[in-house]
Amino acid sequence: MGVPAFFRWLSRKYPSIIVNCVEEKPKECNGVKIPVDASKPNPNDVEFDNLYLDMNGIIHPCTHPEDKPAPKNEDEMMVAIFEYIDRLFNIVRPRRLLYMAIDGVAPRAKMNQQRSRRFRASKEGMEAAIEKQRVREEILAKGGFLPPEEVKERFDSNCITPGTEFMDNLAKCLRYYIADRLNNDPGWKNLTVILSDASAPGEGEHKIMDYIRRQRAQPNHDPNTHHCLCGADADLIMLGLATHEPNFTIIREEFKPNKPKPCALCNQFGHEVKDCEGLPREKKGKHDELADSLPCAEGEFIFLRLNVLREYLERELTMASLPFPFDVERSIDDWVFMCFFVGNDFLPHLPSLEIREGAIDRLVNIYKNVVHKTGGYLTESGYVNLQRVQMIMLAVGEVEDSIFKKRKDDEDSFRRRQKEKRKRMKRDQPAFTPGGILTPHALGSRNSPGCQVASNPRHAAYEMRMHSNSSPSVSPNTSFASDGSPSPLAGIKRKAEDSDSEPEPEDNIRLWEAGWKQRYYKNKFDVDAADEKFRRKVVQSYVEGLCWVLRYYYQGCASWKWYYPFHYAPFASDFEGIADMSSEFEKGTKPFKPLEQLMGVFPAASGNFLPPSWRKLMSDPDSSIIDFYPEDFAIDLNGKKYAWQGVALLPFVDERRLRAALEEVYPDLTPEENRRNSLGSDVLFVGKLHPLRDFILELYQTGSTEPVDVPPELCHGIQGKFSLDEEAILPDQTVCSPVPMLRDLTQNTSVSINFKDPQFAEDYVFKAVMLPGARKPAAVLKPGDWEKSSNGRQWKPQLGFNRDRRPVHLDQAAFRTLGHVMPRGSGTGVYNNNAPPPAAYQGSLHRPLLRGQAQIPKLMSNMRPQDSWRGPPPLFQQQRFDRSVGAEPLLPWNRMLQTQNAAFQPNQYQMLAGPGGYPPRRDDRGGRQGYPRDGRKYPLPPPSGRYSWN
Repeated sequence: MGVPAFFRWLSRKYPSIIVNCVEEKPKECNGVKIPVDASKPNPNDVEFDNLYLDMNGIIHPCTHPEDKPAPKNEDEMMVAIFEYIDRLFNIVRPRRLLYMAIDGVAPRAKMNQQRSRRFRASKEGMEAAIEKQRVREEILAKGGFLPPEEVKERFDSNCITPGTEFMDNLAKCLRYYIADRLNNDPGWKNLTVILSDASAPGEGEHKIMDYIRRQRAQPNHDPNTHHCLCGADADLIMLGLATHEPNFTIIREEFKPNKPKPCALCNQFGHEVKDCEGLPREKKGKHDELADSLPCAEGEFIFLRLNVLREYLERELTMASLPFPFDVERSIDDWVFMCFFVGNDFLPHLPSLEIREGAIDRLVNIYKNVVHKTGGYLTESGYVNLQRVQMIMLAVGEVEDSIFKKRKDDEDSFRRRQKEKRKRMKRDQPAFTPGGILTPHALGSRNSPGCQVASNPRHAAYEMRMHSNSSPSVSPNTSFASDGSPSPLAGIKRKAEDSDSEPEPEDNIRLWEAGWKQRYYKNKFDVDAADEKFRRKVVQSYVEGLCWVLRYYYQGCASWKWYYPFHYAPFASDFEGIADMSSEFEKGTKPFKPLEQLMGVFPAASGNFLPPSWRKLMSDPDSSIIDFYPEDFAIDLNGKKYAWQGVALLPFVDERRLRAALEEVYPDLTPEENRRNSLGSDVLFVGKLHPLRDFILELYQTGSTEPVDVPPELCHGIQGKFSLDEEAILPDQTVCSPVPMLRDLTQNTSVSINFKDPQFAEDYVFKAVMLPGARKPAAVLKPGDWEKSSNGRQWKPQLGFNRDRRPVHLDQAAFRTLGHVMPRGSGTGVYNNNAPPPAAYQGSLHRPLLRGQAQIPKLMSNMRPQDSWRGPPPLFQQQRFDRSVGAEPLLPWNRMLQTQNAAFQPNQYQMLAGPGGYPPRRDDRGGRQGYPRDGRKYPLPPPSGRYSWN
């Protein structure tokens, strides 16, 4: 399932599920950076219990970012990962558990996708390097200008795979990071931290789901736990719904398509390598002070509230006059299952179902029409009723022909509109476009880093005219830089050879014409459509895949060996007679070992991450498995326009042949390589104030060799088994920093121990139901929200979880009051950061009320002078969220610091020395100026309306 396509569809159809994160930024006072105190109430008006991090979604953007310079070395990468986790932690502020999961060895079904990604990344990297060198030579031959080529080792992102030295070092760095935060960050002091690194088998998000499932099955589990999962994959939404936990939220970085990327040759924006002309870089800023800045801001985070999505789905899926009782939980499970047909990480999507064409809506409508005949739901706790699924698929098959014809009509209509648009743009394009500082810019983009500001525009225009009069040979389409010289970069010259249409990929299938099924099977599978036996084999494998994926989401991995053995999916009309097909899987299968997976997913170009003798199997012509590692391979666009959308036609790895070849090279492994090739377990960490700490220390003192049950009363109901860790972090032992730029922890008080989830019988079924005692969250959607969408109008999600949050707005009297309270003439911003004089702490902290005026909340009344070093807390102290009594509404002024980005000491609001109890202010001579006894005649605030004085 394409992540951008699914997220775009979801956010448009169910817009109210999205909430913008309120993020409190670290402040700087007198050159000292003051970190955020995560122990304070969450500024998003909600308190989360557990935070789960799908670490691969953090590792990739931190090691090879697309919108900013990449880290120079591995140490900087680790620090970037630490900072990213800190930022997420400060937004979510979990109170019970932090679970960090890195992808371990994946099932075979996922390894095929990993193999395709890594081979394509290697191929595209080599092609990009060749193209870059070719363009560089052409530009230099023409006398163009290019910055000197940097000699640095290219970071191969394929190393982010279990079994490599990079992943082993990452695990060590995260152990150090967790110990450091448990020792030094007040927000971590009562937290339980679990690290599941790459040595523990399973994908990161599925290890998280497995943990949640197994804890839900325990009697001590709190059914009202508020979970928050971080990750950008679309399947996280399905996984969150599959837990049937009432409070589940996903946090992810806001998706912004078409982010600008610099040219790999000249490092300028606005073009790609193939279009680079080697022109000098224009000066950015008056003194080129913006030369190294990028035209992008730090990515913002958003929340996806699955409880609100459940509200949408309940309304959409509710059906009247059913022959069986309606169950919203079962209907949501069916919705999750139907989403698999539009594609996922393990199966290709059906040819007739595309998200952008409204495939999920089509499936839901068919489901609601057919479910009356099925006699029940399609799924139950992760198991599929194939007889009922067959009815849905055959109903889709009946309209497949019309879907293909409509798709063709829509594509033709789109091409016509694009062609007309290009003609219109050419017709309206001016013959001359000024360049340099006079280059036209879109509204609102003048302050971007790439824009220049003319100090004397009239003089610049005069120089351009004079240069034009004295240079008749210059083309009328040439623009001029700020110095008056011709600038072909900024001047836009129309090309006569521009075509009205772009080349389209060849389509041999022509699904919109009669005979499409015969052509599809002949072209994609190289068999005749009349070969009923082969078609049934393809459908059987796809049906197995549907059953495997649903079981994987709801029960865990049904088989580590199963995978879909074809590159393409069958048609919906082929799903006839599937009710008789078996959906059982081989039991007792085991995952690959890490180095074995590397051999299964790596191309030969990434063989440097493997031992030498293993690497030889990838490149030696006499290797028995050399056919697994083709140097080149075809990419079938499959009706798409871009190569990344196509299907990589790679041979599938034969597990038996691979294992037979590796038996000969296993003896060559060093002890270190054998350690990296072994499967590990999760590690649990606690700090000195955690109730579990003494229990864990006692286990180490007694030297217990048998697994011990976790006492749930000491750990928020968490259950499992403890076993001693040979590489444990123990109190009073120095924790050495694996990153040279970071200090060692010489006074460590945290402790770690191996942790294993509760175990169940292989045939145990985890019930996909809402647990007893779970309280359904209060309804969020209002009647108008059902019709609200981003289609046709600008719609923005709300800020934080409080729907009634009001933005900060101060009238003139309030600004004058701030001017009286805040000292003037010092500091760099509107408000300075200097602490008030000691005398300011004396006297009453209460302002007397005027007649008819409502009580104003006391400002930081619990602040003591000795606490001022902690940095600027929020303007108004928030009350801690209490789930048992409900959340107290937060005042709208709480956001003042964040919206204005102004740091100031709250004690400055408590300076009471002038007559009448009002704060004094400094006069222009630096002295004190008091108020008259009567005070100024400011209008009183209204008793109700924009401000609430309760």
